[in-house]
Amino acid sequence: MYILVTLADVVQIPPSEFHKPSIRAIEDFVNTKYSDKVIHKVGLCIAFHSLISASEGLIGHGTGIVNVNVDFRLLVFRPFKGEILRGTISHSNMEGIYLSMDFFEDIIVPPPLLFDNTTWGTDDAGTEAFIWRTDNGEGGENEFFFDRAEKCYMRVEQEEWNDLSPQMKRPDDYDMDRRDKYGLKVGPYRIMASMMHSGLGPTLWWLGDEAPAEEATDAMELDGDMEA
Repeated sequence: MYILVTLADVVQIPPSEFHKPSIRAIEDFVNTKYSDKVIHKVGLCIAFHSLISASEGLIGHGTGIVNVNVDFRLLVFRPFKGEILRGTISHSNMEGIYLSMDFFEDIIVPPPLLFDNTTWGTDDAGTEAFIWRTDNGEGGENEFFFDRAEKCYMRVEQEEWNDLSPQMKRPDDYDMDRRDKYGLKVGPYRIMASMMHSGLGPTLWWLGDEAPAEEATDAMELDGDMEA
């Protein structure tokens, strides 16, 4: 899910940052520039990881800004094909199921990548959703719903990249509200996932009564990590 990427850049440290240790000033610069941004064909940058090397600082003429050539490692979110991820269904429509991992929301499961015999319909509460129907062995059917806010396991199938840098845009691409075939705004990085194998889909299907307990345990671990 996460990889380390080595990058090189010129870090600019203004006089107002001189009170910081050099490594801290470099880390702050890298995090400000890269965190929560997508690098094309690299992934979603999370945070600075470690410094590999740094040159002597050169003071810019008339500005007092120190320029440092650095090589560093960056923690990047980029799951590999076939990796199993867990996310939450944010919404659905006839074009597919859209999922969120809290920090990353450009994940979609199109209908062809759902279980066989999955159709678009209405659940018990009258809400439209995808429904997976299976034979119950007694001449009837079991219905399993892909409801909103359900936590799901999904398998990464494909990456989609869009270079949105100004030099790569065509004149007709400057509409920031431009939508793609799924009705979503065009973003720099998207994951196409599937839920068509045993164990995938809403965790409640497979874990039953254990699912709420597992989610509560995950929440407690997360709270513990934040307090630490």
